Amino acid sequence: MHLSETTWTDADAADTDLALLPTGSTEQHGPHAPMGTDALSAETIAAEAAETYDGEVIVAPPVNVGVSEEHRQFTGSLWVSEDTFRSYVGETIESLASHGWGRVVVVNGHGGNTDALREVCGSITRSGDAYAVPWTWFDALSFDEYGVELGHGGPVETAFVQAVRPELVHEDRFGDAAAGAGDGFGEFQQGTNLAYDFAEFSERGNVGDPGDADAELGERLLADATAALVDLLESVAERDLTRPPHR
Repeated sequence: MHLSETTWTDADAADTDLALLPTGSTEQHGPHAPMGTDALSAETIAAEAAETYDGEVIVAPPVNVGVSEEHRQFTGSLWVSEDTFRSYVGETIESLASHGWGRVVVVNGHGGNTDALREVCGSITRSGDAYAVPWTWFDALSFDEYGVELGHGGPVETAFVQAVRPELVHEDRFGDAAAGAGDGFGEFQQGTNLAYDFAEFSERGNVGDPGDADAELGERLLADATAALVDLLESVAERDLTRPPHR
């Protein structure tokens, strides 16, 4: 059940305590892929999992702007601070729980959100306001199985969009993206990253060659991520939420 598409009376009749909250970002993904890639992936996987899961699940509207200041030099990229993001996500989870949907999986599509999500979900769970679990879809998959690397605006994310919204991918710009791609996610020395902004190591904004992508790969990624999320939902639904006692 998607809250943005239903009435309050139908929501009130929902027989479940499970909810999914998609989170992503609005940030550049190279010259060829849309800035909404991360939110699109999270929202799509959440919708597929809710449809596949054997039971009713509430799907909240996506959080489309995340922790993305590292993309600030690329026009159109939007961001909020980690404090703002944690507050927004946390209060959204609390509002879901207030209606009885107190087992919440945050379905995340943006790597920059992960630290903040782990922190806010842990805080909410420890307070007893809800049981919240952050889940980032690409962390659940092993890309060796697909013969590609994750990258950023690379073959994985590009393939995903090709599968679900192919009209948003500019395949004629793949050469431009490959020529200006970064070799990795920063400038690492002695275990630390010397770079803070994406523009320091990627001229066109992407990491990885999107020319290795195709819709068939994207369909496999969607199917495998959906299956992983359904497995997680089953575990969350069955979990004993009794907290360990203070000692």
